[in-house]
Amino acid sequence: MAGSLLDHFAALSDPRQSWKVVYPLPEILLVVLCATIAGAEDFVEIRRWGTMNRDFLRRFLPYADGIPSHDTLNDILNALDGDLFARCFGDWVEGLREAEPDIVAIDGKTSRRTHDRAKDRNPLHLVSAWASRQRLVLGQQACQAKSNEITAIPLLLDRLALTGALVTIDAMGCQTKIAQKILDKGADYLLAIKENWPNLHSEVIRHFDDLPAPDTFETTDGEHGRIEVRRHIVSHEVDWLTTDRRFPGEPRFPGLKAIAMVEAEVERNGKTSLERRYYLSSQKLDTRLFAHAVRAHWHIENRLHWVLDVVFHEDLSRLRSGNGPQNMATIRHMAMNLLRGAKDKHSLKVRRKSAAWDTQYLHAVITQSA
Repeated sequence: MAGSLLDHFAALSDPRQSWKVVYPLPEILLVVLCATIAGAEDFVEIRRWGTMNRDFLRRFLPYADGIPSHDTLNDILNALDGDLFARCFGDWVEGLREAEPDIVAIDGKTSRRTHDRAKDRNPLHLVSAWASRQRLVLGQQACQAKSNEITAIPLLLDRLALTGALVTIDAMGCQTKIAQKILDKGADYLLAIKENWPNLHSEVIRHFDDLPAPDTFETTDGEHGRIEVRRHIVSHEVDWLTTDRRFPGEPRFPGLKAIAMVEAEVERNGKTSLERRYYLSSQKLDTRLFAHAVRAHWHIENRLHWVLDVVFHEDLSRLRSGNGPQNMATIRHMAMNLLRGAKDKHSLKVRRKSAAWDTQYLHAVITQSA
């Protein structure tokens, strides 16, 4: 059944000269994936895990010539086409999804130690799509810096099946072309708006300041010594945003049906702070659904980015050559999706250790994808 997982990556072309190939590419991908699930964090550890668990790996593939050296693993992962590998990952995830996602959060994360000052190489910045309800990484797109997210997001959207979803993006992705791309995919958008649209942002602020007796949905959280009260307001009065232009360069967001605001009042150590955030949406949200969508967007931070740093130690990775950082980020996303599918109540940290201690548990994690 692990073979069916690797079938999704059959489109990958082996970067090596065919007459020099000793270790087939599927064998390399499988050992890297299994070792990563089991806790290995660099190619020396991956190779060591592979040599200690060769009998387990041979349940799936021959490994007639054993496990390649860590240098060989490094060279091949550096040479693999990163964008094609990411697209194959997206095809594989489609087989894991039981239904269309309800909320898809899109956000970027920088791998801090993947820079190379000697070669003037910036750290890898990866834009990922996260299905909040299913807790799955749906896909990723690499770019050179956070400022490049505007060009990376449309490329990522092109590869995703989004029919019926509500796509949430922070202010960096609040662009008319991105909004139209989401609509073209059969989905709706919920975009945060800040000072990157100064005129529109100020007019939305004035609209909510002048809104009489709005319907408000309130939520309260209390943890880590703070109390946070969030008040959510939605307005469907958007005609004034879609009439004839009132000033040069006024943006027109396609399909706009609602504007919304969340007011967060935070009390910590006897001090109170107040923050307001504003949103544009192509879906006629009510206040309860808006509150749910805003909270679900932050799941990409604490259920994906935080897990990658704390459980998979991604920020400690020193891969800096070729496509290695991007391809290993894809491997970690694969490992996370498989571990989340395990049929138990353990944390991801415990599941990862269980996979290292018990090959039967690892076998169950790997084969669930079928």
